[in-house]
Amino acid sequence: MACSHCGTESTIATAVPDDYREYAPDSAAAVTICPTCLTVDPAPSAAANDDGDGEDPDFSRLSDAFPRRPDRAVPLALAIERCDSLATNREAIETLLRAVERAGTDPLLVVDRLVADPSIEPAIDLDRRRHQLEQLLY
Repeated sequence: MACSHCGTESTIATAVPDDYREYAPDSAAAVTICPTCLTVDPAPSAAANDDGDGEDPDFSRLSDAFPRRPDRAVPLALAIERCDSLATNREAIETLLRAVERAGTDPLLVVDRLVADPSIEPAIDLDRRRHQLEQLLY
């Protein structure tokens, strides 16, 4: 499935855990994440595991900075997707970033590393949002 924002064909499909479905686009059970712009789009449920072997998606395709485990990667991707409007999505972003922290990853450090990654061209200005995200968490 191609990215709706930049057209990249090699998006990463993943299931969205029930706890985070309300934060997914269209409350989707599965989403695709673009490795170029980090846009999250709803995906057909079958696309969440199209290789059929029960393995987790390869989140390292997003960036070396991105968490590898779904319990960290999925809420982080959903939080980044919602950063287009911090005022509207404040509660959701805070909930998602706290989930990433509870799972053992520093979300602000990941954002810093994503900003520095030359292969990433986020659909939103992550560098500008970083300070605002810090204020949400601390």
